[in-house]
Amino acid sequence: MCELLGMSANVPTDICFSFSGFLHRGGGTGPHRDGWGIAFYEEGGYRDFRDPHPSVDSPIARLICDYPIKSNVVISHIRQANVGGVKLANTHPFTREMWGRPWCYAHNGQLSGWERLTLGNYTPVGSTDSEYAYCWLMGELRREFPSPPADPATLWERLHQLCEQLRALGVFNMLLSDGGYLYTFCATKLAHITRCAPFGEAELSDAEMTVNFAEHTTPDDIVSVIATEPLTHNEAWQRMVPGELLVWRDGEIQARYCP
Repeated sequence: MCELLGMSANVPTDICFSFSGFLHRGGGTGPHRDGWGIAFYEEGGYRDFRDPHPSVDSPIARLICDYPIKSNVVISHIRQANVGGVKLANTHPFTREMWGRPWCYAHNGQLSGWERLTLGNYTPVGSTDSEYAYCWLMGELRREFPSPPADPATLWERLHQLCEQLRALGVFNMLLSDGGYLYTFCATKLAHITRCAPFGEAELSDAEMTVNFAEHTTPDDIVSVIATEPLTHNEAWQRMVPGELLVWRDGEIQARYCP
């Protein structure tokens, strides 16, 4: 299985600490050697880095650790290939445009019968079940919402229904964002933690690194991190339940949908 990492914050924040632990799972402390990627939304723009090689050995991954890109939303993924070869086209996260915005997506899990899903506006570039499901998901949203809905809750409710349809095909843990909201859907494993004042120390589980967030934050900062498995061993992470969709903005949960 692959692993996911996401972040939502109310101020531009770098993810260097969390990513420093996460990358070790890509061929170091974990078996996910088949590529990795990370996407940043910052100041209305979007950029991503993807590499079909193990993150633990990747010079690009080391660059991300050393280069504190400050962002409000981050999505990252390390891959253990099941469907589709190990190549750049099959490396998450994937991106598509809708309503003039770049939508970013990463998936953990394996689906069956995904080829029978009818695609609409979007076509996969690679050969994974993950990207195919993403194209179907985005096509369904675009068909039902040609323009952004006046009430975003209608979109959130439909997104949850579509995620449940994909969960019925197998394991579908997902991160999705348009740069404003971060959506996290759990089929089997996703955990999250929200850090806010008073800030304290955190110790990574996969690397020898400790940070005192009180030295790097203000009392108004709110930063939430979502991961397949908790990244630190001295903090209280909360696990999502199967079938749960959380809608995040500025580091806080805006809505919660359950089966």
